Amino acid sequence: MQKVLIETYGCQMNVSDSEIVASILKSQGYEITNDIESADIIFLNTCSVRDNAEKKIRNRLTEFEALKKRKPHLKVGILGCMAQRLKDELLKGKSIVDMVVGPDSYRNVPSLIEQAEKGEKTESVDLSTIETYSEITPVKLNTNGVSAFISIMRGCENFCSYCVVPFTRGKERSRDYRTIVKEAQDLFAQGYRDITLLGQNVNSYSFADSEGKSVNFAMLIEMVAKVNPLLRVRFATSHPKDISLELVKTIARYDNICKYIHLPIQSGSDRMLEKMNRHYTREQYMQKIQMIRENIPYCAISTDVIAGFCSESKQDHKYTLSAMSQVGYDYAYMFIYSERPNTIAAKKFKDDISYSEKQRRLEEIIALQRDLSLSSNQKDVGKAFEVLVEGESKREKDKLFGRTSQNKVVVFDKEDNKIGWYIKVKILSCTSATLRGEVIK
Repeated sequence: MQKVLIETYGCQMNVSDSEIVASILKSQGYEITNDIESADIIFLNTCSVRDNAEKKIRNRLTEFEALKKRKPHLKVGILGCMAQRLKDELLKGKSIVDMVVGPDSYRNVPSLIEQAEKGEKTESVDLSTIETYSEITPVKLNTNGVSAFISIMRGCENFCSYCVVPFTRGKERSRDYRTIVKEAQDLFAQGYRDITLLGQNVNSYSFADSEGKSVNFAMLIEMVAKVNPLLRVRFATSHPKDISLELVKTIARYDNICKYIHLPIQSGSDRMLEKMNRHYTREQYMQKIQMIRENIPYCAISTDVIAGFCSESKQDHKYTLSAMSQVGYDYAYMFIYSERPNTIAAKKFKDDISYSEKQRRLEEIIALQRDLSLSSNQKDVGKAFEVLVEGESKREKDKLFGRTSQNKVVVFDKEDNKIGWYIKVKILSCTSATLRGEVIK
């Protein structure tokens, strides 16, 4: 039996995709392994949203050169968005890559392996308008047995000017809601207690069955929440232009739908938002924030921020800082702008902010967010929260960690607490990243 190692880098969607590939391979008799030395086939899966993700894969491929010399039979493949974007480059010349597989071609992986074993370099990168892998039950990889992802849709049609995803993942299409609910039921039966519904823009989810029943995202998340009140439900990611009052009220109505929304702003400047093709203004974004605050008072909100987008002025940067302060984000994912080939921005705009200036602005953004996160966490000190125990603390082996409904990490003593249990924890102290507490008996 041949052994396959799948290494995943980048976003949660990539984790979900790797699990789909693992399921397809397992059904064809392959064994999934975490041991690189025993692997006969290695797949690397990453995104193309940021240059750093692709650099990691290139470095990894360099490391594999020596491994392949020791194991001439070893086959190496690239999965996902990077494969879609760089198919020709990855296979040319003396590249050690044998297979390139785009996000909509995972069903072809077994046949591509067969071709590669005959000495052929192979690819399958056609985009689909219908593929959702609905009936495939993903094989969970490197799981803690508590948290899992469910992909509910694929593709994106927002065409933000900086983003490569519409070109690497194709048109937006939603998965049959019945298969999503069934997967949630199966995961709960297996002991999973925290599920994240995934999509490039979950707010756009829309599926109509053969009987004419139409389901939107608010309806879908309610269906999943009803699987069991002990099943926590999260989602990622929401596009600000599409988040609805219906969805927000649904989140408020169910205790087990986590009180946490990731709402990427990207910039606080209207000029930059228009240039990014984000389809909203700063004022419209703030109206969405107000809608959330009014209906879910204790909702945590996180965001994405890009520093140094094309022609961003110092004033535009200040607008971003002021927007962050205005919202008071609980945490944020912050990046410098890296131009991605073939995007609208790459074709139409000049990447004219120096790297050093981008880095300086990013450092200001990070420093501000550190203060905002600390302020948010300090407000939780003295309060008690229901925490789902997820595992052992990486830094302190005598402690466990879990998350609140607001997606905040809490560290506490092990005692007799068990992974997968819900416990009450009183918060005693905090840093900008972590809450620390004691279990309430």
